[in-house]
Amino acid sequence: MPSGSPAHKTAEAFLDAYLRELSAVGNRSAYTIRNYRTDIGSFLAWCRERKLEPLATNRGMFREYLGELKDGGMVPASITRRTSTVHGFYKYLLQEGATERDLLYGVALPKRPKRLPKVLDPAVLDALLSAPDPEDPAGLRDRAMLELLYGGGLRISELVGLDVKQVDLGEGSAIIHGKGAKERVALFGEPAMQALERYLEAGRPHLLSDQTPASPGRAGAGGALFLNRFGGRLTARSVQTLIKRHAVAARIAADVHPHLLRHSFATHLLDGGADLRIVQDLLGHSSANTTQIYTHVSQARQAKVSAEAWEKVAEQALEGPRRKRRAG
Repeated sequence: MPSGSPAHKTAEAFLDAYLRELSAVGNRSAYTIRNYRTDIGSFLAWCRERKLEPLATNRGMFREYLGELKDGGMVPASITRRTSTVHGFYKYLLQEGATERDLLYGVALPKRPKRLPKVLDPAVLDALLSAPDPEDPAGLRDRAMLELLYGGGLRISELVGLDVKQVDLGEGSAIIHGKGAKERVALFGEPAMQALERYLEAGRPHLLSDQTPASPGRAGAGGALFLNRFGGRLTARSVQTLIKRHAVAARIAADVHPHLLRHSFATHLLDGGADLRIVQDLLGHSSANTTQIYTHVSQARQAKVSAEAWEKVAEQALEGPRRKRRAG
């Protein structure tokens, strides 16, 4: 440990402080903090197992660690994330004076294979949106959630974080608190507006009225938009479970998750000719490069549709001579 660092502080103690700072100042979600602890803690444990001091590591040791992850079957995307996360922690150590230099400076991120996001076809999407029971308060809630995830292109964390006061049904908009404390206005169309209106009129009041005033976590008229059966705010995990349940009910074979609706939102907009910059703003991306991947998805979908159309034309062209031969 460098002479300038607090002698009583271990790497694990610095990790606790780092995660507290990220949670309080960096606006990271509990899910992200848990992943950071797992990723960084894994490397610290690896060092301890080999009698190595984490506060005196080097690039060679870290590359050896990454090599073991690869040999153990970890996918490149996960190795890339872990590299970035651990390096972020070591930058923090330098900032706090625990090290005299960035010990992992120069470690390159593994190349990530380019994988295009999957997208739901409109017919499949319609089946999913129609799956919730329209006569049940929870069904009204789930339909509104699905419509808003797709119609507004929201992240799941943004959806469950919404309060009633953030939604303007008259304008078809919602104030979204996104990643890194960024705020944007999400726009949604008539289907989402109608689903939200039905939920607020006939769904949410029932979820509230089923609870006594003393119920813990009870959300009032100005509280959480989407409520669970106890009258409290729905969690991201609950939404994921509900969406998978509705996908099964709709007999959808694909693995349906909340972000798939966001992917579909962006791709369908581009399919319809929307400008990339507009889609970028609606998604809350800070860089157009992040949004750019959806243009590739849109182009790939259009190429597939075109190929299928030409295949049908070719089949019809061949069918004529076949009919004549059969007739002869």
